[in-house]
Amino acid sequence: MSEEHYLELCENPVQFEHASSVNNVFFDEANKQVFAVRSGGATGVVVKGPDDKSSVAFRMDDKGEVKCIKFSIGNKILAVQRTSKSVDFINFIPDYPHTEFTQECKTKNANVLGFCWTNWNEIVFITDQGIEFYQVFPDKRSLKLLKSQSINVNWYQYCPETAVILLSTTVQGNILQPFAFRNGTMSKMSKFEIELPVVPKPAKLSLSERDIAMATIYGQLYVMYLKHHSRTANSPSAEVVLYHLPREGACKKSHVLKLNTTGKFALNIVDNLVVVHHQSSQTSLIFDIKLKEPDCAVNTHQPVLPARSIHPYRIPLSGPAVVPSQPPVPCQLYSSSWSVFQPDIIISASEGYLWYLQVKLPPTVNLLQDKGKLMDFLLRRRDCKMVILSVCSQILEGGEKGSLPVVATVFDKLNQVYKEYLEAEQSYTVAMESGPSRGSAAQKRPVRTQAVIDQSDMYTHVLSSFTERKHYLYELVIKTLVQHNLFYMLHQFLQYHVLSDSKPLACLLLSLESTYPPAHQLSLDMLKRLSTANDEIVEVLLSKQQVLGALRFIRSVGGHDNVSARKFLDAARQTGDQMLFYTVFRSFQQRNQRLRGSPGFNPGEHCEEHVVHFKQLFGEQALMKPSTV
Repeated sequence: MSEEHYLELCENPVQFEHASSVNNVFFDEANKQVFAVRSGGATGVVVKGPDDKSSVAFRMDDKGEVKCIKFSIGNKILAVQRTSKSVDFINFIPDYPHTEFTQECKTKNANVLGFCWTNWNEIVFITDQGIEFYQVFPDKRSLKLLKSQSINVNWYQYCPETAVILLSTTVQGNILQPFAFRNGTMSKMSKFEIELPVVPKPAKLSLSERDIAMATIYGQLYVMYLKHHSRTANSPSAEVVLYHLPREGACKKSHVLKLNTTGKFALNIVDNLVVVHHQSSQTSLIFDIKLKEPDCAVNTHQPVLPARSIHPYRIPLSGPAVVPSQPPVPCQLYSSSWSVFQPDIIISASEGYLWYLQVKLPPTVNLLQDKGKLMDFLLRRRDCKMVILSVCSQILEGGEKGSLPVVATVFDKLNQVYKEYLEAEQSYTVAMESGPSRGSAAQKRPVRTQAVIDQSDMYTHVLSSFTERKHYLYELVIKTLVQHNLFYMLHQFLQYHVLSDSKPLACLLLSLESTYPPAHQLSLDMLKRLSTANDEIVEVLLSKQQVLGALRFIRSVGGHDNVSARKFLDAARQTGDQMLFYTVFRSFQQRNQRLRGSPGFNPGEHCEEHVVHFKQLFGEQALMKPSTV
């Protein structure tokens, strides 16, 4: 089963002080940083990020319990929330004063729910009565209010990739109001309603923050709603509903992911796949919203693959008491202490680890039997090239060799991607040569992803293996062309050396003569181009009873003195043409006379029966006499 785990935790996780040794652990989704905060006298903070540059440790005055702590982009300014009324700031820019400065929220009687950095010096306070957008001036240790909006807020979520904040409003919390931030501006986007499950009256549901996530999938922003159906509903299984949230225009319900089970779930996005973790079964499902299900409504999706658990992970022991031979401890997957963040982060506060979730593509090959669907799935993944090439090898020569329609489907999909890339590249080249046109945006050079597989890739990793197997590929091409009467194309392939000359290929052409008579001449022409194929050409001509032609050819290449006389005499006799036999017999008598001074055959040439046959036909007097000098 281990080879079927298509999800895994990254090999080099971010390690931080686990929850048992610190007071609080916070995660900043924008900078991918974990803050381990320890209070007592002074507050010690250890920040661990994806690399050493984003990791830092410092101390600050203990002014109360830390509710939220985040760096601005680039670790320039630290923001700390300790109360529900204000946020404190500390400069981390070199040569700037490190004294703390504070900003209280402007709205009276409002409580600060949290804050989000939208730029290195721009921050948004989210209160229960609206949002306040500030610019921070680190040199002056002050903030300037740029814009604010009054609205009742239950909770909020932030997508750092798109700088969009989502506010939950109304009593049931299912009216969501998004705001977008860019270059010091705040834009109010279209609000929308999340459809809550129908429940028997007088009960009422409210939208929980735990059931909402925002993420970018295939370059588009989506709000993902984990919809738990009530037991009395017609469809008791849970589902994930995706709402597409464009910069401009209305937000629309666009995809429904069927989970076919109930329970506690968590969501990640990995390589544009929606990953749904199910805690009770300790398995995960993956969905690809670009894969259309033939037997489902247009935007309803079933899991791409069967449910599987994340690949087992072992935590290496560390510390002074560790014995070198002590084995790593298995990590408890799908633990209740896990926290999942977008897009692809899993944090275990109890163990002190931050992992990036990853998709392993090789196991998907055997789990997805429909090769056309498999190819659609693989072509959209980041590191797909070698897996796609392995599928091509598998369907051409492996134990699961595909039928010709399957092979055609796979190669058509590869060629379509390659074609689209070449056309985009050509369009870009033309645009660059013609120069920028007035009013048009600068054209970006197309990115060559791993899905772009060219002839070199295909030959190197797939087709080259066939060259060692009697030209299996050429045989497939030639037989297919003949079978479909594409003789003109066959001539073209041979003329322009798409099919390289070789003895096995020439013999293959010869074998097709009964189906396609000109194949004989094509074979002969190929053998002539191969200077090392003289013996084969002679054999071909003799087999066609073209004995004189074979004799003329062997003379033209200077091989007449060494050929077997018996081979030619056998072929001439089999034709039943007496004069042909006479001509060939006389030709070899003359050769013998020239080489040895006598027209007779040596015993080693085994031509005795042909001498007897010659005498019977033409008389002994017709035999050539030795010439005298």
